[in-house]
Amino acid sequence: MNHSLTGQAGRAAPSARAAAACPTGALAAVFFTAAGLLAPLQAFAQADYPNKPVRLVVPSSPGGGTDTTARIVAPRLGELLGQSVVVENRPGASLIIGMEVVARAAPDGYTLLIGNSTMTIIPSTHAKLRIDPVRDFAAVTQVVELPQILVGHPSFPARSVKELIAIARQKPGQIDYAAGSYGGSGHMAMELFLHMASIRLSYVPYKSGNAGLADALSGHVPLMMGSVLSALPHVKTGRLRAFGVTTPARSAAAPEIPTLAEGGVPGYQALQWFGLFAPAGTPPEVVKKVFAATTSAVQHAPTRQQLVTSGAEPQLSASPDAFAAMVKAEVVKWAGVVRSAGLKKE
Repeated sequence: MNHSLTGQAGRAAPSARAAAACPTGALAAVFFTAAGLLAPLQAFAQADYPNKPVRLVVPSSPGGGTDTTARIVAPRLGELLGQSVVVENRPGASLIIGMEVVARAAPDGYTLLIGNSTMTIIPSTHAKLRIDPVRDFAAVTQVVELPQILVGHPSFPARSVKELIAIARQKPGQIDYAAGSYGGSGHMAMELFLHMASIRLSYVPYKSGNAGLADALSGHVPLMMGSVLSALPHVKTGRLRAFGVTTPARSAAAPEIPTLAEGGVPGYQALQWFGLFAPAGTPPEVVKKVFAATTSAVQHAPTRQQLVTSGAEPQLSASPDAFAAMVKAEVVKWAGVVRSAGLKKE
């Protein structure tokens, strides 16, 4: 042992003399020494993850679909990770504010984002976007997939999709509809519907889907494209009338509601999804731990039942790589929809 230590000291001496003779060499020696010490520390931190609470950022208002999903999944996710998962709402600007909070956080797994399909739309609808859903995030996994739902106030005369289309054709551009912020999933799902049905309605933008829902419930806006998580409870109480869901198949939570394709727009579908992201550069080992814990949380029977009852369909097959590929494909898909609908960037 002593011989080994002596040998190491002997080998270090020439490097020290060289460093003294050359400032650049000294800096390099310090750098590589620090890097050599840092690597084991980083590996230990990753193996020990998590050793403090994890922040789960919701980039939208409380009570919406993204927030509901986060609050259903977070308790079980925290149990599996061994640390509390604290849900934090950072709404505003079509998810952009919350996205930026996470993208700028340390890539250590202690700040996560629960995002949704709007993330893949805003690159095509916002001209001065400083955030990129592919470049700035490490995709972890898709959590749920769910329909959106076209609803109307009971005072609106249409009782079906076909009647709605007929009325809209009689009054092109004169009927208002509510949706969340410009370029959001609700807005784009409705624009796709209008494009495929060859009708025109007037879009009334809201800062959040919940704000639009409040006006739809009061009758200030007769129609709305919203999340099934927030709108379906009001359909079941009769405060809103459902015209159809945006998925290709009916929702298990409300099988009596037809799809919009069934109702009169063949081929229509606009899926909404929610998923977990970490900041770009988060170590793969940490991403894998969060992925494994999230998958187990969604498989947990009580958690899964809560999601299904709310109208969501748990997704269990999206590995980090598969989810990242899906996000890239969605960016391309929605860029095509924006072009087809003739929408302009804000």
